[in-house]
Amino acid sequence: MVNVKTKEATKQIYSGAQLLIHCLEKQEVEMIFGYPGGAVLPIYDALYDANIPNILTRHEQGAVHAAQGYAKATGKPGVVLVTSGPGATNVVTGIADAMADSTPLIVITGQVASPVIGKDAFQEADILGITLPITKHNYQVRNIEDLETTIAEAFHIATTGRKGPVVIDLPKDMTLKLTEAETTTEKMVVSLPTYQPNLNPSSTQIKRLMSGLQQAKRPLLLIGAGITAAQGEWLLREFVEKYELPVVSTLLGLGILPTSSPYFLGMGGMHGSYAANMALAECDFLVNIGSRFDDRLASCPPEFAPNATIAHIDIDPAEIGKVIRTDIPIVGDAKVSLEQLLSYPYQKIEMAEWQELCQTRQTNHPFGYDRANTSEIKPQKVIEQIGEITKGDAFVITDVGQHQMWVAQYYPFNFAKQLITSGGLGTMGYGIPAGVGAQFAHPDRDVVVFVGDGGFQMTNQELAILNEYQLNVKFVILNNGSLGMVRQWQERFHQNRLSASVFNTQPDFMKLSEAYGIKGTRLVDPQTLVEDLNKAFTYKGPQVIEVIISSEEHVLPMVPSGMPNHKMIGVEGL
Repeated sequence: MVNVKTKEATKQIYSGAQLLIHCLEKQEVEMIFGYPGGAVLPIYDALYDANIPNILTRHEQGAVHAAQGYAKATGKPGVVLVTSGPGATNVVTGIADAMADSTPLIVITGQVASPVIGKDAFQEADILGITLPITKHNYQVRNIEDLETTIAEAFHIATTGRKGPVVIDLPKDMTLKLTEAETTTEKMVVSLPTYQPNLNPSSTQIKRLMSGLQQAKRPLLLIGAGITAAQGEWLLREFVEKYELPVVSTLLGLGILPTSSPYFLGMGGMHGSYAANMALAECDFLVNIGSRFDDRLASCPPEFAPNATIAHIDIDPAEIGKVIRTDIPIVGDAKVSLEQLLSYPYQKIEMAEWQELCQTRQTNHPFGYDRANTSEIKPQKVIEQIGEITKGDAFVITDVGQHQMWVAQYYPFNFAKQLITSGGLGTMGYGIPAGVGAQFAHPDRDVVVFVGDGGFQMTNQELAILNEYQLNVKFVILNNGSLGMVRQWQERFHQNRLSASVFNTQPDFMKLSEAYGIKGTRLVDPQTLVEDLNKAFTYKGPQVIEVIISSEEHVLPMVPSGMPNHKMIGVEGL
């Protein structure tokens, strides 16, 4: 049972479609990313007179990834509207991606009329059954009187606790039926007795954590995206500086602590820094805040932080102990937990030798590549230079593959929510539409999308949106003529048998850009790379910048799959 409280207001007769729009307005939805079709035509008709714009993407997958980019850049829920059947199934990848990365989404799918559900009607798909494992919750509205409450619940669930996607499946007849509802713009107050996320950590466990931390000789802090989701990044920085703690980040945690911080050791895991991975291997007290110990960070759980007492703070109790043994489990919101950690009586941690060791490793073994090779453009150099041009202040979006890891290693991140990427699911095709969504979220900020030639060919149709909305996004294609990460694994672990990883033919990306009315720039000369990149970034407006790189360049260092973090290959300086 849901308890709903509202102030007295005038009532009005709405169609289901009109009521849906009214409820979205009450939820302060700024825009919808969607694609119309038969089952949602009444909703699009209601949108015609509404104040909420629909961003017409060119594919439903583009809509959901754009909504993800918007959500990650703002912390607000992204809203998607698609039709039934293939329209709904085309957003499944994005829903799964949002679930993996705890991204708040409201996905509204049209459905065939109630009387023909389950009868294989035209464009019918069981979207509830399909999305059950990849959503926080899903609904199918079968009574028009339930619509308003359903929408309020969906937003509440998507944006509280561990954030995530919620699907609302709306049969077409529900959008046409009439119902009476209040015209108030006040949000419903939702209470779900069976859904009560715990925000407040146990004070006893916080005390245990702080007691263990202050006695540690080799403490380490592991930070993840849960800190950003809780808006606790400033408290995290204060906590790090107060105790002068070495810090390792997950991929999705990059930017919470600036990469320039003297306490930052880099990203940990498969393509993490030497200093970060050695710290994970040798620490005696590990505090994980807002990370779920995924297998790219901890590919060998039995040998992960083997000598450490492990404290894990997470808002999702299911994540604690799921992958890595946890000595001090703390269920709670990261921001609230950090507030309690900071309120604990201060005691200096004696760890000078550990701090010096971590910093020496960071200095002596940085991420590296063959800087002396001037016969080809190095992708790492491209990213470093763009970091300088943008002064580390751009929103950075990536697709998935080698370029994603190079960006994680070489871009100078400065703020939370800065890196927008597909972490948990690793979705190729994510980059272009996510960049579009991020620019809609922050139209006055620089947005740079790094993408490989493979991922670019999956969703490049979304370039059509750029001129229509005057979006100033720079798309940097690192073109190596292959599926770079797949090829790297084949070269290293499959006897160089390049099975289906090389593109024998490709489109002319410059002509493709021109077809969309977008400026295209191709960079091929390593001698003029810096000058060419600076010139390209002076252009105001959307641009595709294609950079030709070697197909043989690998992402290093690398922890082979299933190996412990300290067994890296390709470490600079060793």
